[in-house]
Amino acid sequence: MRPKWSCLLRRIPLSRRSHIIGFQPLATGIADHESLLERDFVTLTSFLHPDASIRAQPVTLSFRDGVKARRYTPDFHVSGLLTTSELVEVKYQADLQAQWRRLDPAFAAARAWARGHGAMFRIATERDIRGPRLENAKRLLPLRRVPLDEEMAELVLAASRSLDEPTFGTVLAALPAIRRCAVLATLWRLIAHGALQVDYSAPITLDTPVSQL
Repeated sequence: MRPKWSCLLRRIPLSRRSHIIGFQPLATGIADHESLLERDFVTLTSFLHPDASIRAQPVTLSFRDGVKARRYTPDFHVSGLLTTSELVEVKYQADLQAQWRRLDPAFAAARAWARGHGAMFRIATERDIRGPRLENAKRLLPLRRVPLDEEMAELVLAASRSLDEPTFGTVLAALPAIRRCAVLATLWRLIAHGALQVDYSAPITLDTPVSQL
């Protein structure tokens, strides 16, 4: 069932930043974006929270800024998280600083709305979105749609279990070199599917520790 406020969808004017108007198909639906940074936010969020629903411009808020009536549309509503749902504004840090006096009353309205709907409001900048986690998400997300060879997957998982402190490189080296390409592909797919755990906040290299749940 769609939230009652979903009927209030509207398109907001584009800012001065570069714009990539498009959408990403997710397991939970379609997520629109209007900038490179918004696209990256959707990519990272869908990677870290595969079951989350990400709705673009979910609600338009009316509020008063002194004597002036204003309207504000946050960028995203993210629901299905483990803790709470989020109302999110995606903004470049420079724009946030330059426009803070105008934006602050709108953000106050968003925080009030979120409190009344069992959610929280947050601002996500390129500092929160971009970095190793996003680069890992870009590499691993497509692999989640690629099926696993069950026999090869079990060989790789067994090799990982046989090592005291397995890393990407030591698991790769523990299996026959003649099948190196198949092993390497399976390693990446197991990480993408979550069967092998790594630290997504750092680049994945041969020295990256891997573990199983």
